[in-house]
Amino acid sequence: MPRALRKPARFLARLVSGDVEPPPFVMLALSAAMIGSFSAYGVVAGGHMPSVVQAVTARTGFAIDEIRVSGNVETSEIDIFDRVGLDGWTSLVGFDAHDARGRIESLPWIESVTVRKVYPSTLEVKVVERTPFAIWQQGSLLSLIEADGSVIAPLSGSRHASLPLVVGRGADKAAAGFIARVAGYPDLAARVKGYVRVSDRRWDLRLDNGVTIRLPERGETAALDELVALEARHGLFARDIETVDMRLADRLVVKLAPDAAMAREAAMKERLGKNYRPAGQAI
Repeated sequence: MPRALRKPARFLARLVSGDVEPPPFVMLALSAAMIGSFSAYGVVAGGHMPSVVQAVTARTGFAIDEIRVSGNVETSEIDIFDRVGLDGWTSLVGFDAHDARGRIESLPWIESVTVRKVYPSTLEVKVVERTPFAIWQQGSLLSLIEADGSVIAPLSGSRHASLPLVVGRGADKAAAGFIARVAGYPDLAARVKGYVRVSDRRWDLRLDNGVTIRLPERGETAALDELVALEARHGLFARDIETVDMRLADRLVVKLAPDAAMAREAAMKERLGKNYRPAGQAI
């Protein structure tokens, strides 16, 4: 028998033969150890260990009593606290930071989040919020979108009123590239109040004075070059017009505003007299 086991073996033999009388509390200790072992096994097997750890550590100085939130502008701290999911005795030791991250990331404005435990009793939450690029209008619904077209949240209030307005089906996905192209013409871009996607094929521009520029499906850059040149030479946008139609490659059609059209018709009638024929009437 190995030397290390000789003494325990001799003690056990003397105990069995009655040469050694055990202390009176040994059976009590063995019973308590057995009951404790079965209890511990039941806690682990029943999946109650996290709750036990929470209860014990929370009452020994590790209860979370402070949450530090940073990086939030659009997201309220109350919403973040709610997703953290604390009660009055949540222990920092047993707190699942990974699950808390997932719950916080489910908030509309949150792009990413870091949750860090600072012992003994502080939780740090650092969030990075999504960046709104434009306001997307579908019918009467207004939504804030990112540059890739992902919807962030419905528009509320006037906080983001200065963002570009894009309108129509497909405008959410196509807007970023087109708005960047128009930005290459600063004087024109400064006057655009709305970018309207038509049949998800082409764009209309709505200017600040109500004029609509109808761009072609192809050759947008050439059309924008021509438009800016016309404005520089003739002050096109300052004229009393409703639309500038550039959809046809071989012509540009300008529609006058109603008052201007009536004034022009009156002037032509006075000038031509009996030879005047209203527009569209056969001679």
